Amino acid sequence: MRRKKSVHLFAIMMSLLMMILVVEPVSATTISDLEKEKQELENQKEDAKNKQDQEKNKLNEVTDRLSGMEDEAEVLEEEIAGVDEALIEIIASVELLKEDVAEKEEQIAETTVLYEEALAAEAAQYEAMKLRIKFMYEKGDATYLQLFLESSSLGEMVNKADYIEKLYEYDRKMLEEYRLAKENTLAIKTKLEEEMDELAAQQHEMEEEQANLEILLEEKKQLFEDYELQIAKARQEAAVYKANIKKQTEAIRKLEEEALKKESEIEAAKKAEEEAKKAQEEALKNKKKKEGNGGDDTGKNPSGDSGNSGGSGYAGPGDYTNGSKGQQIANYACQYVGNPYVFGGTSLTQGADCSGFVWRVYKDFGYSLPRTSYGQRSAGKSVAYADAQPGDIICYAGHVGIYIGNGQIVHASTQKTGIKYSRATYREILAVRRIV
Repeated sequence: MRRKKSVHLFAIMMSLLMMILVVEPVSATTISDLEKEKQELENQKEDAKNKQDQEKNKLNEVTDRLSGMEDEAEVLEEEIAGVDEALIEIIASVELLKEDVAEKEEQIAETTVLYEEALAAEAAQYEAMKLRIKFMYEKGDATYLQLFLESSSLGEMVNKADYIEKLYEYDRKMLEEYRLAKENTLAIKTKLEEEMDELAAQQHEMEEEQANLEILLEEKKQLFEDYELQIAKARQEAAVYKANIKKQTEAIRKLEEEALKKESEIEAAKKAEEEAKKAQEEALKNKKKKEGNGGDDTGKNPSGDSGNSGGSGYAGPGDYTNGSKGQQIANYACQYVGNPYVFGGTSLTQGADCSGFVWRVYKDFGYSLPRTSYGQRSAGKSVAYADAQPGDIICYAGHVGIYIGNGQIVHASTQKTGIKYSRATYREILAVRRIV
């Protein structure tokens, strides 16, 4: 009887052991594997998000760069339009100056003819006067005395004397008139030649500005084309980044779906584990009821523990230094009056043109100005001529000078006159620019 009871107890223990072996793979192996797979999916999702963030950063960088290049290209396009407009203005000014030069040449030619005629008339009158004087001296005083004695009356004698005096007066008057005519014509001719020199200098500087603007326009057009190529390349990069972000977003979505699926599988496995435990407990109860009191040994879990205790498995110079800076600049510039005018020059002593003179004076005070008169017309800030102060740049068509006060400028004028003083309003003022 005792042997039979022992056999029966052994059978119950074996039955319980088999139930444990059936339940344990789901509890200890399957859930752990599912949690590892879920963790792997979470890691992949995190990697995908990191890559997506990197792509977004790259996209933001290229978008910012693209925006900057588009803004710069827009500004450059406006600058091209401005340079093009300025070039048209310069070309028109050059043509007008050519017309003025041709007109001055014609006026000089006409004045030269008048001067030569006045010179010839003066010479002829002088020669006639010399002949009359020579004749009178050769005849001597006796001839004049005879002329008076042969007079029939005192009145005739007075008339003859008056005639001789008038003849002298006539010669002197005509000679003086011819001399004045010659001097006036020479003065007009000299002035026209000076104006001609000034127009020639303006034409040279305008043509120089035209050449510089043409070079600048070509450079800006080339730069604009480079911007267009860079913009197109940046847009392609942005398109690639957007496509990558879209792919990564889709991959993240799929990983999230798979992770949720794994979570559901884990929950289902845990639920199955709980149901197996309940079934195991129910089976034990049923066995106890059938076999009666099975002793102390049947009241314990044969596995030696109280159930599954596992978790989820993861965690989660000089006197020019007096006065204001503008006055110092004006005083400094005045030191070089009398020095030569040289086309394209920038030397205050060896020679400079108008813009080279202004450029060099300001450079000696540490200021960087454009080299051409057209460029200097946009330097600094604009002020009204009524508010002009010493040191301001007075701008004309194709010419610039430095205002020194009292309505005067100092400027490199022409090859004939060099650096000199002039009235600021001797030509039409286009702009007054204050640098200091």
